[in-house]
Amino acid sequence: MKQIHRVQTGLRLEKRLLKVLKGLAEHLDMSVADLVEGMALHAFEGKAPFSAGTLGKIDQLKVVYELDLTAADSHRLSEAPPAHDP
Repeated sequence: MKQIHRVQTGLRLEKRLLKVLKGLAEHLDMSVADLVEGMALHAFEGKAPFSAGTLGKIDQLKVVYELDLTAADSHRLSEAPPAHDP
């Protein structure tokens, strides 16, 4: 095993995307941070991070959490103004 030094970060993610990531991390019995690290390391090498079975679970979670975003949306997102409670 390689020893590393982790730092705390404050990522802002789309709400439904985070729900899918949390659900997938729970399914894989790992933390969201470990999941994101693995996804990034795979992407940096041009490798797919997930097996066909895991992609199927992701599809199920996307339905549950109504996540309709795709990779094509990744650079075309804008933040909604905060909702005001009456």
